[in-house]
Amino acid sequence: MNQEYADIILPFSVRGKFTYRIPGSIAGALKPGMRVRVHFASRISSGIVIRIHDTQPKHDKIKEIISVFDNTPAVNDTQLKLWSWIAEYYMCTEGEVMKAGLLSEKNIDDYKQRTEAFVRLLKDCSEKQMHEMLDALKKAPKQCDILANWIRMSGYPDSMISVKKSDLLTESRSSVSVLESLIKKKVFEIVLLPVSRTSPERIKTETPQLLSQAQDKAITSIKEHFLNKEIVLLHGVTSSGKTEIYIHLIDEQLKKGKQVLYLLPEIALTTQIIQRLKKHFGSSTDVYHSRLNNGERIEIWDKVASSRRHGQLILGVRSSVFLPFNNLSLVIVDEEHDGSYKQQDPAPRYNGRDTAIMLSNIHGAKTLLGSASPSIESYNNALSGKYGLVELSERYSQIRLPDIIIANTREAHKRKLMVSHFTPELLNAVDDALSKEEQVILFQNRRGYSPYIECSECGWIPVCVQCAVNMTYHKGIDRLVCHYCGFTMRPPHNCGSCGSSGLITKGFGTEKIEDEIRLVFPKARVARMDQDTTRSKNSFNRIIKSFENRQIDILIGTQMISKGLDFENLTIVGILNADNILNFPDFRSHERSFQLMEQVSGRAGRRNKPGKVIIQTSDPSHKIIRQVIRHDYKSMFRLQADERKTFNYPPFCRIVRFEIKHKNRGQLVIFAEKFGDELKKLFGKRVLGPEEPLISRVQLWYIKVIILKLEKEKSFSQARSLIYEAMKHIDSEKGASSLRINVDVDPY
Repeated sequence: MNQEYADIILPFSVRGKFTYRIPGSIAGALKPGMRVRVHFASRISSGIVIRIHDTQPKHDKIKEIISVFDNTPAVNDTQLKLWSWIAEYYMCTEGEVMKAGLLSEKNIDDYKQRTEAFVRLLKDCSEKQMHEMLDALKKAPKQCDILANWIRMSGYPDSMISVKKSDLLTESRSSVSVLESLIKKKVFEIVLLPVSRTSPERIKTETPQLLSQAQDKAITSIKEHFLNKEIVLLHGVTSSGKTEIYIHLIDEQLKKGKQVLYLLPEIALTTQIIQRLKKHFGSSTDVYHSRLNNGERIEIWDKVASSRRHGQLILGVRSSVFLPFNNLSLVIVDEEHDGSYKQQDPAPRYNGRDTAIMLSNIHGAKTLLGSASPSIESYNNALSGKYGLVELSERYSQIRLPDIIIANTREAHKRKLMVSHFTPELLNAVDDALSKEEQVILFQNRRGYSPYIECSECGWIPVCVQCAVNMTYHKGIDRLVCHYCGFTMRPPHNCGSCGSSGLITKGFGTEKIEDEIRLVFPKARVARMDQDTTRSKNSFNRIIKSFENRQIDILIGTQMISKGLDFENLTIVGILNADNILNFPDFRSHERSFQLMEQVSGRAGRRNKPGKVIIQTSDPSHKIIRQVIRHDYKSMFRLQADERKTFNYPPFCRIVRFEIKHKNRGQLVIFAEKFGDELKKLFGKRVLGPEEPLISRVQLWYIKVIILKLEKEKSFSQARSLIYEAMKHIDSEKGASSLRINVDVDPY
């Protein structure tokens, strides 16, 4: 009999295949996807088996697998296929994908099933015996009442399910001592039963509502496209009823016993959507995101893995693509254009939208992308025929798109009409809304009190000691904070350069807007929603629920308030500084500006009350501003597509970004030039750089960037081989052990 070997993924950023001998004690029982313990270097590590074979490796010192964790695979075949694709396409190791895609060993091994106390009859009894028990308790009315409530809640006599102790005491308005009396009389017993951490509260489910004529036409068109295309793009203006279309498509799949993945870019968006979906799909709905605790994650993981015969809807953020689906038939990617789908650091630097498309492809499922302002790439794919295209150009129930008013901040400053950071147009609109008891959202895409502090004498600005970035002042905690590495410090009393005490705050973030809007509208109830106010698990829900219940008049926030949220009484939206997003140095800045302003605008006037959007800018004639006023996505697309074709940017090429890092600035310059030269030997003029990025030092690492532009028609697998060749050459250089090269395919 030939000796068996196993190829194993280990959770490290080390390239190459790790092969171990399978000991006789587990030969035959080991399967791909199982977790094993192995020796790696000087430690014991866990890994995932990906292949079992009888080909002996060339090297002699082959280590043996120490032990197996479980009797069944922790990862299924489709997950392993997805991991392999992510590692290959995004140029990282399968170990890095494993770290992102698998629940950690600690999570799994420390998991304990949650239990709760339930009440059940000590022994079975007939209806006659039950009546006799009730008669016997007539002199103890509180005990009789508990028994009567138990009968109602358990479904007796048709069923005798155990009733949760806390629910029984609440319903009968009784005390533990009364229940204990019934236990002593041997009527009841208390049992500890497993309960889910993730099951939604019991909600009476509703059937999906009737579609409008436009929605009905759209859903018919989507189904027709799905007959011969795997991916369809649904381009619908804000409040056009895309979610209701999703609900109808989900309903069809759940009735067939299938799984559906519904992706959203941010946790904040799940708050409202989950309530809406639960009304239709009840306990078939599960939510998966980073703020779940270990127990909740494991329960969702197990439910997805075991969902073979009943429909299941998973609503989640990008990490949901790693769940162990086994019966997936439909993937919906809502707000498909959103940059939050792209993982930045650490590797794998995958795009959740594109990975979801591949996940769908592996399962033979269909993918529906949805957006009011699709990405240039997706809309181009739709126009070229690669994707099906369905468009909804009117709001649901013929509700008008909001009126957009441009407030010229340059003119307002000249005429001294600005009140703090607010133009007269914005203040009048807010005042009018408050007088009608309507609500307002103010958008500022910077958190903190002030983007930086500056010396009024010499212009000195406090900079992070670890990063080449100005520190942001947070008034609430009276600290300067680096938003790149988290370093904090007390604000200095004197200038670090000239010693002057004339330090002033410059610019404004959400915290400062909150302070100043309270001064302008002292009677208004004001709240803020940004990363600083939503750190706790339920903070999103709490703020959104308060706004829904009209307990907040003015909500100030960053881009997490810009999309997907639906508030009946919201009529005014203010964009406080459009220039900030329009002038960011990036080839996507105009596309992102349009998307962000269009999405923020779409929050206003979503019911019967007309909406109004005030955009504050110093450049009212800017082409993107004019397109936003007209809600003219197609003009924006044509203009941006023409520019990108001229200058060779996506979707007309593929970009690979290399971030070269070293803690010694001089060494970084040398290695970056050498690596750039190696790439230029292979790719010629397609290579740009090395250059310093906008932020040239983070956490004591100096950074250089090289950009590689590859023609779409060229073989990317061949290009990857050449890139690895260049990286291997640099790795062999003396002193390269302290060098880091991060590869980002399709940076966003």
